[in-house]
Formats: sequence, C-alpha cells, structure tokens
Amino acid sequence: MSDYLFKEFDEVSAKEWKQKIQVDLKGADYNDTLIWKNLEGIDVKPFYHQDDFQDNFQDISGFPKKWNIAQAIFIDDETIANQLMLDAVNRGAEAVLLTSEKLFDIKTVFKNFSFKDCKIHFDFKFLSSDFIFQLMDFFSDKNATVFYNIDIAGNLARSGNWFYNLKEDHSVLGAILQKKNSENILSIDTTLFQNAGATMVQQLGYGMAQANEYLNRFCDTCHSEGETIEESHFSSITFKISVGTNYFFEIAKIRAFRKLYALIAKEYKISTDCNLIATPSKRNKTLYDYNVNMLRTTTEYMSSIQGGANSIVSLAYDSTYHKSNEFGERIARNQLLILKEESYFSFAEDPSKGTYYIESLTDQLSEKALELFKNIESNGGFLSQLKEGTIQRKIKESAQKEQELFDSGKLELLGTNIHPNNNDKMKDDLELYPFVKIKSRKTLLEPIIERRLSENIEQERLKNEE
Repeated sequence: MSDYLFKEFDEVSAKEWKQKIQVDLKGADYNDTLIWKNLEGIDVKPFYHQDDFQDNFQDISGFPKKWNIAQAIFIDDETIANQLMLDAVNRGAEAVLLTSEKLFDIKTVFKNFSFKDCKIHFDFKFLSSDFIFQLMDFFSDKNATVFYNIDIAGNLARSGNWFYNLKEDHSVLGAILQKKNSENILSIDTTLFQNAGATMVQQLGYGMAQANEYLNRFCDTCHSEGETIEESHFSSITFKISVGTNYFFEIAKIRAFRKLYALIAKEYKISTDCNLIATPSKRNKTLYDYNVNMLRTTTEYMSSIQGGANSIVSLAYDSTYHKSNEFGERIARNQLLILKEESYFSFAEDPSKGTYYIESLTDQLSEKALELFKNIESNGGFLSQLKEGTIQRKIKESAQKEQELFDSGKLELLGTNIHPNNNDKMKDDLELYPFVKIKSRKTLLEPIIERRLSENIEQERLKNEE
C-alpha cells in the first residue's frame, strides 16, 4: 500500500524546492532571509535534500551498539567512596568515573564491587606509574573493564604546568604504555575547551591535535623499539567530551569526533575506533532557577546518546552550588534511566545516519575542524601552540563572542537572562563557591579557565539579595 501511494507523487528536486521558496518570499533575498550562520561559521539552510549529497552515507566508525549510564564519584575517604559506588551500581549505574587527587587504598575502594557488571573510568589529578601498575595488577584477575584515562597534555592545558616536567611526564606515560597488559591508557579531555567557551570546531580540532601529539610521539617510540603499532595499545584512546544544548549540532559534533579520529588513526594504521565518554556542559548551568538545569541536561543526554557516546556521566541539577548529595545524583541518574528503559533510546544504532540535516552538519564540522587541525600541525602542533598561547587566545576570543551574545540577550538561559524569578534567593544555600576561583601560582603557561556564562549576573544578584 505504501509503495503504491508513493508512486502517485513525482520527485521534487532541491532546485524546484528553492524556486518555490523564492516565489513565496515575494522578492526577499533567500540567503539573507532564511540562511543563518552560527558561531561555528556554518550556514544553516531552511531545508536539506538528497540532491545535496553525492555519495551514500557511510557508517560512523566505532558507533556503539549500547551505551552506559555512568556515575561520577570523588575519592576522598575510601570507605565513603566505596559505599557511593555500590549504591550507584545498585540503583542503575553501569559505569563509574572515579576522580582522585592522591593515592588511595585500592582494596577498600573496590570492596564487594561487581567488576563484571560495571565499567571503571579514572580521572587522576596526579601521575604515578607505580600506582597505575598496582591497579593493573589488582584488576588482572577481576574480569574488569578499566579506562585509566591519562592525559598529561590535558593537565598542562588545565593547570598551566606539567605533573613533573615535559621529559618526566612523557617518560612515565611511556613506561605505562610499555606495560604488556596495559590497555585503555590514553585520554584526551576536551571538556575543558567546551566549558571554557571554545566553539565546536575548536573542540574537535584541538582534540584531534592533542591525540596526534600522543600518536606521533609514542608510535614512533614503539617503532624504534621494534614493536608494532598494534602492540602499543593505541586502539583504545578515550575522548572526554562535554555536550551543550544546541541539540542537533551536538549530535553532529559527537559523530564528527569519531569521523575525524578514524582519519587520523588510519594514517597510523591503528584501529579507527575510539571510546567517547560524555558529560553535560557546565558552561550553561545556572545558580538561579536551578531546576531548569534538569531540562538542559536531558537534551544533552539525548544528544550524547544519538551522537554515539559509549558512556554518559550524569550531572546533578544542583552541582553548581551543592556538595555531592544523594538526592541530586539520584535524580540525574534517573534521567538517564528513563531515557534508556522507558523512552527507547537504547534500541537504535546511529539513528542519525541518513538524516540530511545532521549528516550535513557532521560533514561541515568535520571539514572545518580538519582545516583547523592542519593549521595547528603546520604551526608546530598542539603543545607548541599551547606554549605560545595561541590556543588560549583563540578560546578566549570565542568565549567573549558567546558572552556578548548572552549579555545582549541574543543567547538565552531561561530563569537567568530571560524570565528570571526575582524572588528566588540563593545566598543562604551555597555549599560550594559557584564562580571562577582566582589562585595565584607560578605556571609555565597560561591555563585554560572554565567559566559559566551566567556568573556575572549571578554575582550581581547575590550582592543585591536582602
């Protein structure tokens, strides 16, 4: 029946659609009226057509068949961290992201933990090969999936300093990579770029340039020592990505990460698959009317799923100003559970494939990011550009443009710069300092600083609260 009905209609070309639109505009210019350019420099058209695409749509390399709900946990007290992990897994978490600023007692943290059923991601704020080797030995007979996520260049960008110094940091990382049973070692943390105000093109381009620094250095090392590239465990690089509320663009951005990494990995003759762990953006989260943050994170979770993230880390609606608490974390985790178990977001594999609009955005973001990547490489590479301050300057320029749009009201955050609730009071509810902290210290280079869009407005409102 459906085939018969479709045969009753003639195909309409893209040219015919445009001609019809031009007639309806009654003399208004098509480009000026209906095409808008966003911060990425991408022209968004009023319609997309199969005539715009020359080839059949290709599969995105490494697109996961399933995604995991992840819970972020900070390790301070080992016993408390263990209890939080066990509770999170019992309530639906399928992965944990463990952040630690110091060495910890491994057995206490993982007491009674279900290694087979829950993936483990680390976010170390220190660098120690001895401790990593202890973890490897501990997990060797646990049937565990572990991602160590070491990112020495990311630490330099975030803090302005190496863990030790350039030579020793690379030496320690090289020793870890040489461990015969090592896997899932390297990570590139692009959340810093997004939360500091970088455009999507910059997030992609800087992420790929940073990955190329690692591949170029350590793959050459492996060759010089007689090892094959496959034995150097580069088949499992993890990208940490931050996702905002520009729904379709964020889906395309995540797909572009996989597409671009496949191009680079192919040149090194390693697996073109990568692991993506996504978390909602902090940049658009607000202190006032904080319940709206749940709406923001919901669309960000949805973009992460449809874009192809392997694991999605929940973010509590009150994380800006509250310490970690059971209620906020449970609500955030339940958002993901509802999407997975009740909204059928766990069934489709790459649901955006063949969607003209998203395919077009994916291609355009990839092309612009590849151009940026080539520019970085031709000017010395990621570390060189970071040392010169070029990357910091470019991100600040992008952040300033976005801030100006927000300050003028063209970029809206509900409850903050549009429809604010003036009776909303927050001064007595702050458990955490919600703004950029200025800490004077000596650094090798200028660090990249994360900053929320609404900070200036919120500081003024707090000052004027009675």
